[in-house]
Amino acid sequence: MTESRQNEIVSFIDEQLIVVDEQDNILDYKSKIACHQGEGILHRAFSIFIFNGAAKLILQKRSNQKFLWPNFWSNSCCSHPRKGETNEEATRRRLKEELGIETDLLYLYTFQYHVRYASLGAEREQCAVYIGRSDDPIRINKNEIAECKFLSIQSVSKELKKNPEQYTPWFKMEWSRIMAEYYEMVDALFI
Repeated sequence: MTESRQNEIVSFIDEQLIVVDEQDNILDYKSKIACHQGEGILHRAFSIFIFNGAAKLILQKRSNQKFLWPNFWSNSCCSHPRKGETNEEATRRRLKEELGIETDLLYLYTFQYHVRYASLGAEREQCAVYIGRSDDPIRINKNEIAECKFLSIQSVSKELKKNPEQYTPWFKMEWSRIMAEYYEMVDALFI
C-alpha cells in the first residue's frame, strides 16, 4: 500500500557531497550540482533495494523535478551521504525522507560507475548497494517520487529486458549484479 504526501523539500543543489578518489579516500566536498555537471565528479552515493514480505521489490518513478533521469523508474531509494554523514546515517535519513519507512539494511557491495544524461550532466559515483525488507506502508514524498510500484523478482527482470529505456542505468547495473552474485542474500530476507 502506498500513499502520497506533500513533504518538505529534502534535496538541495547546494548540499555538500563527499568527493572521493578511485580508492574511496575523501578528497573534498562539493555541491550536488557541481558533482553532476558536465562529466561529473566522483562522489559517494548509495542505492537501496527494499522488498516486502511477499518478495516484491518497491520501485520508484523519479519525480519530474529531478535534474538527471526525471520520470525514469529506479530502485527503491538512492541518494548521497552528505558532508559529515556516514552511509548508515544517510541511508536511514533518505528512506524516511523519500518513502516514510525505517528498516534495517544489509550492505552488499560498492562499485563505481559513470553515465551521462543527454547534455545535462552525469552520474560519476562510488555507490554502496544495500537491501532490506519492510511491510510498513509506503508514504512517498512527492517532491522526490512521482509514484511507486511493487514487482516480483521475476517481473523486475522481465521488465528490464522488455522496457530497458524506462529504467535508470544504475538500477539496471545493480539489479544484474544482485541477481548474479547476491540472490541468496535477497532470498534470505524472506526466511
